[in-house]
Amino acid sequence: MTAEIIDGKAFAAGLRARVGAQVAALKAAHGLAPGLTVVLVGEDPASQVYVRNKGKAATEAGIASDEVRLPATATTEEVLAVVRRLNADAGVHGILVQLPLPDQVDEAAVIDAIAVAKDVDGFHIANTGRLWSGLEAMVPCTPVGCLMLLKDRLGDLSGLRALVVGRSNIVGKPMASLLLSEHCTVTIAHSRTRDLAGECRRADILVAAVGRPRMIRGDWVKPGATVIDVGVNRVDAGAGRTRLVGDVDFESAREVAGAITPVPGGVGPMTIACLLANTLAAACRQAGVAVPAAG
Repeated sequence: MTAEIIDGKAFAAGLRARVGAQVAALKAAHGLAPGLTVVLVGEDPASQVYVRNKGKAATEAGIASDEVRLPATATTEEVLAVVRRLNADAGVHGILVQLPLPDQVDEAAVIDAIAVAKDVDGFHIANTGRLWSGLEAMVPCTPVGCLMLLKDRLGDLSGLRALVVGRSNIVGKPMASLLLSEHCTVTIAHSRTRDLAGECRRADILVAAVGRPRMIRGDWVKPGATVIDVGVNRVDAGAGRTRLVGDVDFESAREVAGAITPVPGGVGPMTIACLLANTLAAACRQAGVAVPAAG
């Protein structure tokens, strides 16, 4: 068996196009242009790339994109002052503070200062609580992108055994909540899980979000399982070069799984596409209008 490759790049392109059509319809019907502002603190190269890509994708979808940059020496209060200003700006419907923040900045305080309605990352404690309570909420972009790929491939997820390897607030925990909402039987595994390989072998759906390159081997995968690899790890490729790999050993896992996401080209593109969808939804909720159908 050779697994079907789940093309997140193609799916994300379609989602971005649908969001663009919905944004155009929103402008035509209500004169409302969704606005997204990203706050970047410091000069982290990876963060700069992410922010640039987010801004480009937002502009292409017709979303007004802005960026606030602060130096790496910025204090918690300086970052909070920017967040408060954006909270009060009616033209800003979505606020994203790029993580990680410098060590001297209180990350939790900054996240909790973002207005719940503008929290398009879905990290605010109120959105987290609403998600776990089964209420309407802003959902973190990467997990909801993973769920879209799973439902596109499998359809109804009800009754499937799902394992999430990783327990972060950004991916692992919200991913588990989303799978529960789809009536999966969900297990969360982590660094202290006993017999992790055995847990993996029981899973119909395996979501790897642990941040360790190629940790999950092919012989850990249940034959025919659907594998979603959230990991993005840069490893030595020889001759002074590097390459990106996931948390799953792709070459061995693809010989066992029924379907698998590659790295790159799998989950990554979905994160930005879902950010655009969250920004559109935030703008509509703040204006009290329904998200329009694509044209």
